[in-house]
Amino acid sequence: MTTDTDNETPQPQFTLAEARTRIDGIDRTIQELIAERARWAHQVGKAKGPLAAAIDYYRPEREAQVLRMVVDRNDGPLGDDVLVRLFREIMSACLAQQEPLKIGFLGPEGTFSQQAVFKHFGHSAHGLPLASIEEVFQEVEAGNADFGVVPVENSGQGTIQTTLDMFLTSSLKICGETELRVHQYLLSRTGKLEDIERVYSHPQSLAQCKTWLRANLPNAEKIAVSSNAEAARRARNADDAAAIAGASAGHVYGLKHVVIDHIEDRPDNTTRFLVIGREIFPPSGHDRTSVLVFIKDQPGALFHVLSPFAKHGISMNRIESRPSHQGHWQYAFFIDIGGHVEEDSVRQALVELEPFTTQVKVLGSYPVAVP
Repeated sequence: MTTDTDNETPQPQFTLAEARTRIDGIDRTIQELIAERARWAHQVGKAKGPLAAAIDYYRPEREAQVLRMVVDRNDGPLGDDVLVRLFREIMSACLAQQEPLKIGFLGPEGTFSQQAVFKHFGHSAHGLPLASIEEVFQEVEAGNADFGVVPVENSGQGTIQTTLDMFLTSSLKICGETELRVHQYLLSRTGKLEDIERVYSHPQSLAQCKTWLRANLPNAEKIAVSSNAEAARRARNADDAAAIAGASAGHVYGLKHVVIDHIEDRPDNTTRFLVIGREIFPPSGHDRTSVLVFIKDQPGALFHVLSPFAKHGISMNRIESRPSHQGHWQYAFFIDIGGHVEEDSVRQALVELEPFTTQVKVLGSYPVAVP
């Protein structure tokens, strides 16, 4: 009688030196293949002709397709997130051969917005830290930045209203999205909880940690500032101050002591960021469309607006109302649906909305964030 153990093929045993030699050989092959990929990426750029700038070479739908294939091919042992990050950096470096993309984000350096830039565009992109979400929109509209990255919603605290309000008047389009798991760190100069008398942070981060703060620092003054990076900058100057921020902000501003990590109230704390640009790109095969709908004031108006999506089998991911700024008690609805505006079902549904609206504004069709 045989067993599974009897049928197993013996695994060859390698010495440490042999294993390292094998790894060195694999590294050489990987490096050669990366160089070959970079050369072919350069050929793609040449095939497109004499384009004006890096933005002319960037195709988010193509990058999304490449990363989905990476996930589909992955049989381990490395996780999908690790391989996606590696391939993102390779594509970022290859694209930067032409010219680095310029990406505006809510600064200063060390913010979660900067982390979102790196996650979506890779470290070869050139980040432009800006003072506000409004300024990110302005710099992209003016052409000083190729794209911008702005937060739009948090899994625990909801929508970032400033971002939605900018779309009411801006001509920019949504070109992509990325999701960032947000871990909040309590950082200080001394690293001692008992020294802390005041805590600086962005209002969103204070809200994300309010239960922990109430339980552990009930008497400390909570001071809202423009960003978590600004919080770290202020806290580095006093022994009795602390900042709630990401680990990267601590590195940038010299707050080397982590008093306590992961103090966010929700373990799944995630922020969704939008990539904003000046045009809508072609479909990637798994897309989302965001629309802004101004509804006529009539009975059943919202029902009539939502019905075409159900009729054409289109899933709706999110709906939210905001004052339209066009009159008292008039509202616009931000709606996220599955599919691309170039798809027949989406195009037909949007046409059928028109009798019940004063305006339908397509904010963008873009690849769904690669997990």
